[in-house]
Amino acid sequence: MGDQYFTDREEGPRPRTIETIDDRVWGGLFSVITGSLSSEAVGWRFPERCPDGGAAAGCDESALRLRFCADMPGVEWPLSASETPLAPTVLDILEFFAASVGEPHEVGFHSYFRHAHLAWDRDRGLEKFVADVNAVLARNGIALELNTDGTARRILPPPVVHAFSWMKSSNNGDSETDALLGAAMRLFLSPKLADRRDAVEKLWDAFERIKTLEPGADKRASAAALLDRVAIPGSAFRENLEVESTALTKMGNTFRIRHSEINQELLREAADIDYVFLRMFAYLTLVLRATNRISK
Repeated sequence: MGDQYFTDREEGPRPRTIETIDDRVWGGLFSVITGSLSSEAVGWRFPERCPDGGAAAGCDESALRLRFCADMPGVEWPLSASETPLAPTVLDILEFFAASVGEPHEVGFHSYFRHAHLAWDRDRGLEKFVADVNAVLARNGIALELNTDGTARRILPPPVVHAFSWMKSSNNGDSETDALLGAAMRLFLSPKLADRRDAVEKLWDAFERIKTLEPGADKRASAAALLDRVAIPGSAFRENLEVESTALTKMGNTFRIRHSEINQELLREAADIDYVFLRMFAYLTLVLRATNRISK
């Protein structure tokens, strides 16, 4: 495991800030994958049956290849250590193998065919595969990892994780708002840019809905009443909150967030998406905490 190395103990783990997978990292992940093949771990999902009965005797590589090629269009089999796929494809590959592994152990020996009969411990095999993959990613500062169930997610900075924990306790008295906030946080954790764009859209929908939670003759009055609860009316902070709210509304109309007119610009870069999301998320966290809609 990566945390057993000297530099990790002495200097602390490397910051997890990188979302690209270079040749070095792919080489490490390739080694983990090929290890699961050579150890027959993937026989859990693709067992090769003994010709003399129904017992499993290893991995059916033909079945593995056919399913892999069907699930991973555009990826050549066998995998190559020297051809690094793009990060989203790497994560798809890792999820495929995470869904396929178990820890093999011998349950008998067939003397005629001179091979062992095998069974697999799914939980222990998955745990080992996830641990090996995550050790490679952590050691190289990759802000991606596999969950215990073998699905991929990205790692957020600790302050964002803390803010997410606050937001998960939101209780606006409006289930639709809570659902939008929950969906936004879930999608933002995805390594896929398309999901993160959807997260921004959900967050902006929540922003517009939150403006209507306070009593008022119309949306403008309700939004003003909301900010009056956040900051003292007439104060500089209240004035700046109004400016920020207006700027966020303009941002939602300028970029392709809630609308899809041809003159609206798509958020293309991961850093841009993160900035827009986190700026709105910080605003909503403040508003909801100040109005006692999430715990402080």
